[in-house]
Amino acid sequence: MIRSLDYIGFSSPAYEEWLTFGPEVLGMEVAGRGDDGAVRLRVDDADYRLVVHPGEEHANDYLGWGVRTPEAMDELAARLRDHGIEVREEDAELAAVRGVAALVSFTDPYGNRHELSWGQRRHPGGFRPGRAMSGGFVTGPQGLGHAVLVVPDLAEANAFFTKVLGFRLSDRIVDPPLNAQFYHVNGRHHSLAIAEIPGMSGFQHLMVEVASLDDVGIAYDRCEERGVPIVLTLGRHTNDRTTSFYLYTPAGFHLEYGHGGVVVDDALWEPATYTSTKIWGHRGTENREKLPFALFNKPADTEGTA
Repeated sequence: MIRSLDYIGFSSPAYEEWLTFGPEVLGMEVAGRGDDGAVRLRVDDADYRLVVHPGEEHANDYLGWGVRTPEAMDELAARLRDHGIEVREEDAELAAVRGVAALVSFTDPYGNRHELSWGQRRHPGGFRPGRAMSGGFVTGPQGLGHAVLVVPDLAEANAFFTKVLGFRLSDRIVDPPLNAQFYHVNGRHHSLAIAEIPGMSGFQHLMVEVASLDDVGIAYDRCEERGVPIVLTLGRHTNDRTTSFYLYTPAGFHLEYGHGGVVVDDALWEPATYTSTKIWGHRGTENREKLPFALFNKPADTEGTA
């Protein structure tokens, strides 16, 4: 029933840096400010897809998943409740802030807040990139991109995200200590991935895709010119075939900026197991060693399901 990752929100003491970082490095468009001063960023015709709120610490605040209809939202909310997850009906004021018709929210067993919504506001032809771009961002039916979460137990998390939320397995990578699984809800190879770290949970990275390899190269150059920390150099993944690099953002999370991901056809797709994340490149830099790997929540055994 989930059709895409529609939006995502973070908080950070460096939130205002996104007023320049978002458009000048990533090519996003500043889409106004929230009542709390949050910086909103647009990558296509949606009101906005990425928002960074003011906060005392770097944190992932919410992941916004879109469904097609109010009935689909209600059905998924009922399924969550049947599995012991508390679901909150959010008011019209928050829906207006998020740029959707209606939404509900819940916290997964690993401490991550998720929002389910329908009726995202869009403005055809409204996107104006913050810097010159060759092709813009790949969104539409594929949504914003993908998110990667850290979970303490892969088997338990797989059961929750597939059997309760309906994500479909794309493939897996087992390259110790990495043990990760990748899930799709539309043609994008994965909108969600989970990686196992016993005893921990949190947010690892966000990926956005652009329509031109040149735009990846330009973003790489902008990072080098401005001293933005690159954590993995340019490379190509084994499973989704994306050519990308990873950078450390002013909000404390890693962002993958890439091009050329494969499109999943459920009628033909067969999940595979890979023993490496990369075909070439993606070499770790000194920044990978000295900067935080993820925005960790509290130890997973202290988290509830509400």
